Amino acid sequence: MEENTENPSTTLFREYVRIPSVHPEPDYEEVVSFLVKQADTVDLGWRRYELSPGKPILVISWLGMEPDLPSVMLNSHMDVVPVFPEHWTHPPFSAHKDEEGNIFGRGTQDMKCIGIMHLEAVRRLKSQGMRPKRTVHITFVPDEEIDGEFGMLGFAKTQYFKNLNVGFSMDEGMASPDDEIPLYYGERSCFWIQVTCLGSPGHGSRFIENTAAEKAQKIINKLLDYRTMEKARLESNPELTPGDVTTINLTLMSGGVQVNVVPDKYVLNFDIRITPTTDIVEFEAMLRGWLSEAGPDVSLEFIVDKYTDQSLSPIKDTDPWFSGLKRAFKKHNIKVKPQIFAANTDARYLREQGIATFGFSPMPRTPILLHDHDEFLNEAVLLKGIDIFIDIVKNVANC
Repeated sequence: MEENTENPSTTLFREYVRIPSVHPEPDYEEVVSFLVKQADTVDLGWRRYELSPGKPILVISWLGMEPDLPSVMLNSHMDVVPVFPEHWTHPPFSAHKDEEGNIFGRGTQDMKCIGIMHLEAVRRLKSQGMRPKRTVHITFVPDEEIDGEFGMLGFAKTQYFKNLNVGFSMDEGMASPDDEIPLYYGERSCFWIQVTCLGSPGHGSRFIENTAAEKAQKIINKLLDYRTMEKARLESNPELTPGDVTTINLTLMSGGVQVNVVPDKYVLNFDIRITPTTDIVEFEAMLRGWLSEAGPDVSLEFIVDKYTDQSLSPIKDTDPWFSGLKRAFKKHNIKVKPQIFAANTDARYLREQGIATFGFSPMPRTPILLHDHDEFLNEAVLLKGIDIFIDIVKNVANC
């Protein structure tokens, strides 16, 4: 199919995917120029905001009839993760569309599709003459893939953001290989820790006392035993998802200078993701207790600031936001399962501000390929997603 005969929303999506907003040097300027053009076409107001030069945050606004009411935010990030072109069937920024309608490109799932779904839903509602009760903000932020210091993490703390008076937000979810689409109402807290074990050095032929290796062994055993317990809990209960348990993985280990020298230090790095149903204060106390039991001269450092907010968005039918979502899902006859996200997104920074936030990417019957080679999204899934968001926006903006 030639581009000039395809659905305009598809063409717009492919144009967005072709912009290489890829780390380590994402082209944010071209993205903003592209998005501002779309906002102007639909006669929507916009503002560019920056926490750091070259890190633009774009806020496109559709003014509501009762602008003093808490607003609705439709958030997506502009950046995408690096690619290894030699492993791709089609160039990763070509937005190649095959005969089955699969559109290949980095960001097709994570998450340029959602930004287009948000924008096109508002475009169509506005073209139909609808005026929302609440103001709707479509936000495009940078650096989500590198923790968002100059994106949503920092933006959510600014006075400008507070003045947006956001009461409800949508953010990214994940594709689903079957018909059941996840709806994320919370996320696990991330503890990235470095444990340093100091001990007595000596010759490799002797039984040295107080070695760093013995301390490291005790810590590894404690943490991986906990990992085994949580893994068994997940596998024994089909109702649980990975977000309902805590994962622990030893990801880096260093120490030693040569084979016949007992080292004076081992350094262990762990990636720990703590489910919000676990008391995070008690968990940290348990962790520090294990380090104490390992012996003297064992220290703990957080590689990045620990994230301890465990806010969950409401999933009760009596909640007007959740009720609006459910009505849209019912209208389109889609299966949606509320769950805790196993990884992290910008949504956590919004929940921390007390904003009801849901991660939702309507991509059923789609292999999960975010951050993978040959990432793609089918055109029919994209267009159906726009239809779903039309009803989501209509419901939540008028509740």
